[in-house]
Amino acid sequence: MKKAITVIAAIAAAVFASNAQEWAPAGDKIKTPWAEEVSPSNAHPEYPRPQMVRPDWKNLNGLWEYSITPKNESCPESFEGKILVPFAVESSLSGVGRQFTSKDALWYKTTFTVPSAWKNRRLMLNFEAVDWRTDVFVNDVQVGTHTGGYTHFSFDVTPYLKKGTNTLVVKVLDSTDDNFQPRGKQVMNPNGIWYTPVSGIWQTVWLEPVADAHIVDYLPVSDIHAGTIDIRVDAEGTREGDLVKVSLLEGGILYSTESGTASPELASVTGIPGGTVTVPVKDVRLWSPDSPYLYGLRISLVRDGKVIDSVEGYTSMREVSVINAAMKACGLNGKPLFHFGPLDQGWWPDGLYTAPTDEALKFDIEKTREFGFNMIRKHIKVEPSRWFYYCDQLGIMVWQDMPCFAAGGNVWGRSDYDQGTDFPATTAAKLNYYKEWGEIMDQLAKFQCIVMWVPFNEAWGQFDTREVVEFTRSKDATRLINMSSGGSWVADCGDVLDNHNYPFPAMFQWDPKMINVVGEYGGIGLPLEGHLWQPDRNWGYVQYKNSDDVFNEYANFAVMLENLVKQGVAAAVYTQTTDVEGEVNGLMTYDRKVIKMDAKKLNEVNTRVIRSMTR
Repeated sequence: MKKAITVIAAIAAAVFASNAQEWAPAGDKIKTPWAEEVSPSNAHPEYPRPQMVRPDWKNLNGLWEYSITPKNESCPESFEGKILVPFAVESSLSGVGRQFTSKDALWYKTTFTVPSAWKNRRLMLNFEAVDWRTDVFVNDVQVGTHTGGYTHFSFDVTPYLKKGTNTLVVKVLDSTDDNFQPRGKQVMNPNGIWYTPVSGIWQTVWLEPVADAHIVDYLPVSDIHAGTIDIRVDAEGTREGDLVKVSLLEGGILYSTESGTASPELASVTGIPGGTVTVPVKDVRLWSPDSPYLYGLRISLVRDGKVIDSVEGYTSMREVSVINAAMKACGLNGKPLFHFGPLDQGWWPDGLYTAPTDEALKFDIEKTREFGFNMIRKHIKVEPSRWFYYCDQLGIMVWQDMPCFAAGGNVWGRSDYDQGTDFPATTAAKLNYYKEWGEIMDQLAKFQCIVMWVPFNEAWGQFDTREVVEFTRSKDATRLINMSSGGSWVADCGDVLDNHNYPFPAMFQWDPKMINVVGEYGGIGLPLEGHLWQPDRNWGYVQYKNSDDVFNEYANFAVMLENLVKQGVAAAVYTQTTDVEGEVNGLMTYDRKVIKMDAKKLNEVNTRVIRSMTR
């Protein structure tokens, strides 16, 4: 037996060494400390959907074959090389680091086997995010197509499986800024505030066995006054008589599949699939930045008294509202709370859209808390589910932007209502916007940290503002809506009037009928040699040569902000969490190796700003 174990260990070591030889980070750009931990054997091994946990799953991340061909060519017979999934083809950690254009097709190929223990269950092939159009083939059969770069999607591949090894091929088309697809800060020619494109698979790919009848999704909505949580449960494959059981669990340990220990049950209610159950909550504990308490959830599908499917997740008791006063404020749990946080773009020098590891993904949020902020504005990007999970855990409120599909081509009105003009969006662009924005909202609605939806930023691709706000409200009336961060504004639309000014905080427009906020300011630059994406063309809205000068200016801006708070400003966003490519105005360097100001002093200033609101 000992000899057999030695042989197995030797084989495993040989496979690891072979994979290591086939992959290495591409290029010579700066990297984060976590880049050294990345390898083909451990590329994002964590469970990707913490709100929908089942015990059985198989991660397909790792080295896949890849090729880039003209977009209209068929799948190549032989592939060019290896790519590390889930890192975009342009990124260093993919091991490729190649540009990809709208004239190209990106092909992936890998194989998988289905564990014998999964026999007689449906097999779901899950993609957390692929940018942008994805065609999926299993054993030479096209099983589905998806468009959109920010949401997960799944295909039931059960009918197309065979015994033993199965082949998975993925084809991706991505136009970046050469079409109507939402793409945020991605452009083909990066410069200034615009960054390197992200094409193809950029989040985890995985397999999940489910029962013929299984839970698809759920949506919890809490009522802190009634002491209840309404939970709608969606399922597929159910038959008459099937039931849904929802159990509310004590917080702390969120789900037993990771901890190995079940949390005590506080309440349970039984209902029907597709319906809504109302779960009573005794001795309510509220979620807030100061006390981010989360309740566990266990949702089961029951047939003839037997559980045939079950998922575990979590939720909270919290209420987002408008506080009506002389000048309106953002409300959390019925009380005014000043929202203060950084503009967070979510970019990485080694992984671009994809954090190198799960620890790295959590790091930026932890530092945001350490700096004394209580909010993050997630800027025209949508993060993986685990990012929102950590915000839920750590008590960080989130303003969620919709990634823009255009910039320029219309008038940006930023000093009064109705000054701006609509972007000349085509019908196809508008339809796709509604499709992707709706899917993003549906996917993120369960996350308790999200307190505000932001459909547009600075008039980029902005169209039919009132209709878009009405659509957003129809999807979710439980959160605030910021019609357009920084303009163009439409009178009596949404909840928020959001001004941008650089470098110091300022308001161009006030409206006592709205929540007045400074949605962007700051951008204090400090380029640090050895931590730069590029040797020159680095910039900030204002630039200094040392940390003390940066902090002094930051503190000076904070005093200005406190004066605005006294006049009625209810929230503010500082640019930005980290440097990004040519922008050197981050609180941290792009590689996350240097914090540019004293964290303790930063915390003291930020805490004072948050507490300065007295209404």
